[in-house]
Amino acid sequence: MLNAPLKPVDLVIFDCDGVLIDSEPVSARTLAETLKEAGLAMEPLDVQREFTGMTEKQMLADLTRRGITDSAAFVGRWREALYAGFKRELREIEGIGALVRGLDAHKCVASNSTIDRLDNSLGILDLWDAFAPHVFSAEMVANPKPAPDLAEHCLRTFDVAPERAVFIDDSTQGVRSAKAAGVFAIGFIGESEARVDQKATLIAAGADAVVTGVKELERLLAASMAVVG
Repeated sequence: MLNAPLKPVDLVIFDCDGVLIDSEPVSARTLAETLKEAGLAMEPLDVQREFTGMTEKQMLADLTRRGITDSAAFVGRWREALYAGFKRELREIEGIGALVRGLDAHKCVASNSTIDRLDNSLGILDLWDAFAPHVFSAEMVANPKPAPDLAEHCLRTFDVAPERAVFIDDSTQGVRSAKAAGVFAIGFIGESEARVDQKATLIAAGADAVVTGVKELERLLAASMAVVG
């Protein structure tokens, strides 16, 4: 689904979780388990719907309002379970590695994740090398998504005008960040996405296009001459 024309592209900005790596099921499951241990019952799908795209700080503020105390200890327990799950289960989104390596354009990662989480997720996969050193965390800018700071940081890094870039994200925060920076926003839906209303949610957030799976994404980028072959 394309809501606006896609111009030639010099920079492709990728969110990490749910776009490059299939981390969200592991994250949602381990967070739900840690919440249950702390006395707050949430199903993994509800966790994914509520917290996808948030920074850790934003998530903790929300959980504190729901009754979670001693946030430092809570985060420590969750990170231990999360990173262990990543080591056992984490995989790239199917097909994304070939797409990334075939891009005939600048590319980078712009994530609301902490630097520590990026190191322990994308950093344990070969795909890290396709982006390094251009892996950017919200900790590197003043304000996380949905503010435009991360997108603008990417544009400055490569000296690219907003209209010559695209931002691919599976969250409303990422879509709004792109739009606030004047960048073409592509809402990405993984082929295993469990949130049935995700397409409508991304459209409502202002996505210029919504794609399901890597093949649709590749076709869209190819139309802008951003993919080799």
